[in-house]
Amino acid sequence: MRLSLLPSLALALGLTACGSGGDTTTSTLPRATAAGIVFSTSNEPAKLLFGPVEAPSRQAPEAFGGYSRGCLAGAAQLAETGPTWQAMRLSRNRNWGHPELISYVQRLAAKAAAQPGWAGLYVGDMSQPRGGPMSSGHASHQIGLDVDIWMLPPKRLDLSPAERESLSSISMQRTGGAFVNADWTPSHHEVIKAAASDPAVDRIFVFAGAKVQMCKDETGDRAWLRKIRPWYGHHYHFHVRLACPKGDKACTNQAPPPPGDGCADAEQWVANILDPPPPDPDAKPVPPRPPLTLADLPGQCTSVLKAQ
Repeated sequence: MRLSLLPSLALALGLTACGSGGDTTTSTLPRATAAGIVFSTSNEPAKLLFGPVEAPSRQAPEAFGGYSRGCLAGAAQLAETGPTWQAMRLSRNRNWGHPELISYVQRLAAKAAAQPGWAGLYVGDMSQPRGGPMSSGHASHQIGLDVDIWMLPPKRLDLSPAERESLSSISMQRTGGAFVNADWTPSHHEVIKAAASDPAVDRIFVFAGAKVQMCKDETGDRAWLRKIRPWYGHHYHFHVRLACPKGDKACTNQAPPPPGDGCADAEQWVANILDPPPPDPDAKPVPPRPPLTLADLPGQCTSVLKAQ
């Protein structure tokens, strides 16, 4: 069962209360603060604390920490259905994000709807109401600046909640991700190009074969290709990551992508798929990382979690 409030959190975690006041020059909402926080010594995974919370904090919108180690104050919710989008898998309650992400999805959906065969976008996971680690599916998506966009071109935008749980996206890859398959269309190229061309975007993750195909097909400005980065598993959806919003001083950006369009790097990924390099005989097993605890996250995340 989901919890909208956490009245017993301080008792359960042994946390002291902290003030939520702060700079109100730009907002009448309280801001999360690390001042006076005493972390719990509990080793309880943070995903068990953030996952059940069904409502955002009543704080000014702000992202804290990095994409894979952080949280989100004052999240906004993407409407379940809009004129050019539908949020999928509503039972997960992951259609939340920084207000900048909500605006971005709406902009991109309108552009996608202009493509042949696309009524708009099917929007996959964004973030939880207060960000933070998720119980399944993602290491990132923690600060409300990541969104998964389905590769399946929407034919209709009147899916019922039950249909949004049962419908699946489609894979665009063949040969283990070295190439696109017959379902890939010029419209996929244009939608991802539009996604990357938005100045709010830091990078987009997609399987290597798609990046190589876009490199081959692009005949105009290639600057946007720099933001497209190959990554494992991204063939049912592409993953958009926004840069930290201006003013979010506790938000941590990734290092910028290397200079250039990144096409040679993607070609190397494909070469490694087709002819994998031999394993390193001297490589030592990497032990699994323990789950993040509240103490592993930025100090403001305790305030976010405890706020009404």
